[in-house]
Amino acid sequence: MSAGGPANAAGLRRDALRERLALFSLSLPALVLVVVTMVIPVAWLFWLSFLADDGSLSLVNYRRLVVQPSYGRILLTTFEVSGLATLICVVLGYPLAYVLSQLRPRVANLCMLGVLMPFWTSILVRTYAWLVLLQRNGLVNDWGKRLGLWEAPVSLVYNLPGTLVGLVHIMLPFLVLPLYGSMRAIDRDYLRAAANLGASPAAAFRQVFFPLSLPGLLAGSLIVFILCLGAYVTPAMLGGGRVIMVANGIATDIQMFFNWGAASALGVVLLVLAAAMLFIASRLTRLDRLFGSHGT
Repeated sequence: MSAGGPANAAGLRRDALRERLALFSLSLPALVLVVVTMVIPVAWLFWLSFLADDGSLSLVNYRRLVVQPSYGRILLTTFEVSGLATLICVVLGYPLAYVLSQLRPRVANLCMLGVLMPFWTSILVRTYAWLVLLQRNGLVNDWGKRLGLWEAPVSLVYNLPGTLVGLVHIMLPFLVLPLYGSMRAIDRDYLRAAANLGASPAAAFRQVFFPLSLPGLLAGSLIVFILCLGAYVTPAMLGGGRVIMVANGIATDIQMFFNWGAASALGVVLLVLAAAMLFIASRLTRLDRLFGSHGT
């Protein structure tokens, strides 16, 4: 080995260390932002959840969640509403994404504007619009009576159906976008090969296209479900106090009872359940495939 070999190796190690330090310094502002906006608030939430009314550390807030049946009903309602909204989004969103994926790219991009249009309006404004449309003297009830679908006004707000209508309208784009990207990434040669082997269009869709679109469908469903878990405005306005989800329960604990400990414990439980669902999803399927990557 030449005399310059160890010196060159030491110089390469110093260069690599300087490069890592430079990369760390470039990412430091983003890391500080994440810590300030995410890590510290979540840690403070956990801390508050273990504080009793007298300021001592205790599990009384979590014990209250188990003892009082109202919190169990809130969690059950939250998962029920989130699951139903996700299911409706899948039923409506999959055919829509499939049709968009079969169009020419330019036409599909124009149609995609209609999917993205709800993002340009505030959730509060959209919820108020549904409140006006679905009320007893609203446009939907008026059309239903004129078409002879029903004689008396139907209760469409301040209940579960009204909440689901508002949530589906808000969450549908979050399912269509990843699903559309997953469908667009499917190589059409697979379908041609299936047709050459004698498969009918229905069989090619069922055995080839649908399995390849599952990563996008799972990703979109997971996004919709997680977002529905934390919904507040829509169930508060369209549920009318009859559909109480976790976010509404947290707001009630703080606004009416000033009980930050109980509210924090409820938020921690929801956070842990959402994290557990993400972990289970990551175990069931690779995350890179779940979010639309089709690399080998």
